[in-house]
Amino acid sequence: PNPNAITNHPTNLPGPIVSPVQNAGDPWKSTIVKINPSDASATNYSVYYNADANCYTYKQIIKIIDTQDPVSQCPTTMVTICDVTPNDGALWNQMYWWDLANSTHDLGDAPSDISLTATDACSGSNISFEYQLLLDLDGDGTMETVVNSTQLGSQPGGLGWNNVLYNNLNVVGGISRQFDNRAVAPNQKWGFAIQEVVSGNKKTASVKFNTQQAQNTFVTPQLPYGNHKIKWFVTDGCGNETICEYPIEIRDCKAPTVVCYNGLSVNIMPTGMITMNDVDFLEYTVDNYTQTQFLQTGIRKCGTGSGFPFDANGNPITTVTFNCSEVGTQCVELWSIDLAGNADYCETYVIVQDNNGNCPNSDKVNVSGSLKTEDTNGVEEGNVTIEGTSTFTPPFTYFDLSDNAGTYAVNNSIPVASTMTITPVKDDNPLNGVTTYDLVLISKHILGIEPLSSPYKMIAADANKSNSITTFDIVELRKLILGVYTELPNNTSWRFVDKSQTFANPTNPFTAPLKENISVASALTNMTDEHFVGVKIGDVNGTAVANSAMQVDDRTNGTLLFELNERAVKAGETFDVTFKASEAVQGYQMTLNLNGLEVAGIVKSEKVSESNFGVFGDALTVSIDGEQTFTVTFRAKKAGQLSEMIGVSSRITKAEGYGMANNRLDVALRFGGNTISGVGFELYQNQPNPFVNRTVIGFHLPEATSATLTITDESGRLIYTQQGDYAKGYNAIAVDRALLNTTGILYYTVKAGDDAATLKMIQMN
Repeated sequence: PNPNAITNHPTNLPGPIVSPVQNAGDPWKSTIVKINPSDASATNYSVYYNADANCYTYKQIIKIIDTQDPVSQCPTTMVTICDVTPNDGALWNQMYWWDLANSTHDLGDAPSDISLTATDACSGSNISFEYQLLLDLDGDGTMETVVNSTQLGSQPGGLGWNNVLYNNLNVVGGISRQFDNRAVAPNQKWGFAIQEVVSGNKKTASVKFNTQQAQNTFVTPQLPYGNHKIKWFVTDGCGNETICEYPIEIRDCKAPTVVCYNGLSVNIMPTGMITMNDVDFLEYTVDNYTQTQFLQTGIRKCGTGSGFPFDANGNPITTVTFNCSEVGTQCVELWSIDLAGNADYCETYVIVQDNNGNCPNSDKVNVSGSLKTEDTNGVEEGNVTIEGTSTFTPPFTYFDLSDNAGTYAVNNSIPVASTMTITPVKDDNPLNGVTTYDLVLISKHILGIEPLSSPYKMIAADANKSNSITTFDIVELRKLILGVYTELPNNTSWRFVDKSQTFANPTNPFTAPLKENISVASALTNMTDEHFVGVKIGDVNGTAVANSAMQVDDRTNGTLLFELNERAVKAGETFDVTFKASEAVQGYQMTLNLNGLEVAGIVKSEKVSESNFGVFGDALTVSIDGEQTFTVTFRAKKAGQLSEMIGVSSRITKAEGYGMANNRLDVALRFGGNTISGVGFELYQNQPNPFVNRTVIGFHLPEATSATLTITDESGRLIYTQQGDYAKGYNAIAVDRALLNTTGILYYTVKAGDDAATLKMIQMN
């Protein structure tokens, strides 16, 4: 061949060339079949031949070789994965796993996003990834286990522990251990996987979990806390390889949750000081990872330091001391720290008092009084706050909880000549004493048929605190009864009026502002008659239980039956059900339990609309006055008999009716004139909850029988039990704090025959 013909063919071509090239006057001709420098895997060639003599043909092989390694975004320092999620008890929780610091078989784990992005100058995103994930699963500082992406899927839900000792990181040995303890089929257990995603000329690979059942469903893996390492291998089509290796730290970053009791009061001791422990203020502390017994607590006075309070030897400071110079309200910080060193705190206060006169030159006055209803029943656990200033002391705040007689007292604490304000507050159990019958009475008052008989009843009727009584108050209270509200949005559960206030117009107590606190310009002597009248909002017939010494009167006189047509129900069917009272009543309320039914609508009538109902996932609450019949449109989610799909209950709205003689009635449903279904066994939330001194546990029995109440603490330890014979219907058991001898979260169970239920309550210090 003509050498010029060869040299005239460039070897660094910009793209495919298929046109022939020839030197002028040269009998040798050449045709470049294809040369594509972007395709390094192709073998290109050029053919040379003599067009005149047809004697020889030469074929020149041309290879384009890529020698550049892929480029990755490889971290240059340790990657830290900071976990703030709750620990997953279904993963890394078998007998052979052991967290030494936490003394548990459940390793702390975290969602761990481990990824690498790379590209290649020649191949772009046409690159391949593999990884070796080295794990330290026993926390000894040595990564003894490797997950090799070339050998995934052999152990769904598990891996070969300690396999790093075998065959130079090849997963062929080790001890088979499961990390997925979920109650699912074996092919649904999580296993390690690799996911690759292309974006432009880049590709990202990620360590993932998936299952054998759904191989293309990737989730972020949950990996145990500790120091681990990832080694990525990135290759292109020409055998060039880039290795990216970096350490990974997975650690707990969420501080414990610590909850303080909302204020304590103590007295100075004869020594002139008082020391309190951190646990005196602790309601509870929990953590997403650290076991409760390994959480440490500490305490300090507010503003006297930062971070968890340690002493010079690194031990938690667990006590705080106050002296005579600190009589009054003092702020404290209660801290909790976990095994990872994460710490958080809550602030609360302690009222340091000198009721026994142990501090010298204690020139104080006493303040006391009572909180009682219009009917002179003591209002228990009303929080009476006394705030003020004195020329000789800083501003002060004291409080006391009223006892079951409604009395309160703050002694030997208020400086002489103080200016102060006394304000009672009680905002718990908003449904106490509030029923649809109260709405009947409020309606009669609005219509002028039967006006409410006292200014305090009118204040109780003003649910939205608008200083007037209108149908808007009825709407707000009905939402409370139906369970739509858990509290009144514009009012507290109780209001307190200075007993000394006189009403210029008793038929309208809102003509002048209500005196809801007592102001004192200069307290020179003891003040022992600072009394308030307690008004339970929404209760206009005086049925609220104001204290734990009062007996709950839930006696009924007969049963109000609602007639329903029994019928078979087809799945997917939409149909109307009419509830017709068997007798004339002033009103009624109830909860309807729904089994396989959902509410599709309410059939409106003159006195019934959507506002008379509360719709929940498996229940419909009802509160109606002045109408004997209502109709609801249901949609069936399954087939069955109507009597098996609707039942009456008191679990949200208490089931009761109100006869024309103002008598209370039980409520039951009668299907087709035969089958009667009433309220069955039900356990209700204790009231009040949380409680300090006493609480009442209510339950309903379909028949008279014996029942047993048991109360346990969070560890399951039995701390109280009571057994007795109880009547059909509503029953209540009062529990005093002295019987429990503990505080915090408690669980109570009532068992009657084959029926039993358990609920949670909180005992506060």
